[in-house]
Amino acid sequence: MTDADTTAGRPADGRDRDADGRARNARPRDGLGRPLPYGAAGVERQPEGVVRTAAETVAEAQALLDAGRPFHAHEVFEDAWKSGPEDERTLWRGLAQLAVGLTHAARGNVTGGARLLRRGADAVEEWAVVRGEDRPYGIDLAGLAGWARELAGRVESGPEPVDAAAEAPRLTS
Repeated sequence: MTDADTTAGRPADGRDRDADGRARNARPRDGLGRPLPYGAAGVERQPEGVVRTAAETVAEAQALLDAGRPFHAHEVFEDAWKSGPEDERTLWRGLAQLAVGLTHAARGNVTGGARLLRRGADAVEEWAVVRGEDRPYGIDLAGLAGWARELAGRVESGPEPVDAAAEAPRLTS
């Protein structure tokens, strides 16, 4: 058997690699981004490294949030963070933190969810203050920060995971 051989979808050497040989976890994932066993049916993964316009980023992330897939929305924001203008990286990183905070809250990770929701709120508020702009690309940064802090408080006060689709924020208003 060679390293490329697989058993039930798992690489023989135990290491997933992309076409360029970089380490990539190829296990299927559920709607909240949790890895599933090799061979299990998962949801379609978000392609990585896609360059989108800001409007496309916001629209795609909103559709994923509305579908209860905040982990995947986080990946869309991460693409914008990594490929966008340097002066917007804090904005996109903050939005990614909000999405992953919702992901953790939906998975039942109280501490991680609340922490990332607050960190994302701080980041988007800081970006708005530094840039003097609170609605870039129509995104309601003040509304998102308020949503995140309120949700963080509820996550900490209740032991049940939140419903990601029901708690999805509106990025624009």
